[in-house]
Amino acid sequence: MARLRILIGDDHTLMRHGVRKIIEERADWEVVAEASNGREAVNEAVAQSPDVVLLDVGMPQLNGIEATRQIVKRLPHARVLILSMHSDEAYVSQSMRAGAAGYLLKDSAGEDLVRAIAAVAAGKSFFSPAVARIMADDYLQRLADRGIMDRYDLLSEREREVFQLIAEGNSNKEIAALLSLSPATIETHRAHILQKLDVHNTADLVLYAVRRGVIK
Repeated sequence: MARLRILIGDDHTLMRHGVRKIIEERADWEVVAEASNGREAVNEAVAQSPDVVLLDVGMPQLNGIEATRQIVKRLPHARVLILSMHSDEAYVSQSMRAGAAGYLLKDSAGEDLVRAIAAVAAGKSFFSPAVARIMADDYLQRLADRGIMDRYDLLSEREREVFQLIAEGNSNKEIAALLSLSPATIETHRAHILQKLDVHNTADLVLYAVRRGVIK
């Protein structure tokens, strides 16, 4: 029987090590890579092609929700399980819309993590009880019925990447170097982002990012 290949993405070293320890107690499971930010998680996922990807929501450079979106797009077979401190509706709905198969709160017991990984690996969904209650009230269906949830959904994948990097305080030159693009291209993306979000300066953009949960 093939071993279950798992990637752990979390910006807290102790959290990654704790999760790895739980996983490695299973003889048929293995951690193939760890990542400390969302961009690294996407790159490692593409390189390692894991079966299950565990992602924290609040990671630097690229948050867990956007990392989920990119991983699912590039690796349709990969099953993403979100690990988060947050149980509010916005995080849950955004994660599900991005393609996550489950959502586990970080205060869950170790056996819940094992159950969650096994469930998503088997093609099922898994939600912490508090998250399941949010799902049960048909919240996501009501969002779908309304179409675009807010202006953030108008941004392209690249614009979401640039948006987070701007909100984290990076300059156009720094973003250009990170994404292997020209500063002029980044400035064009910045202008489009401001227009689509209907914000008028970087300060407003950062405030929007905080309210949206894109950055901590």
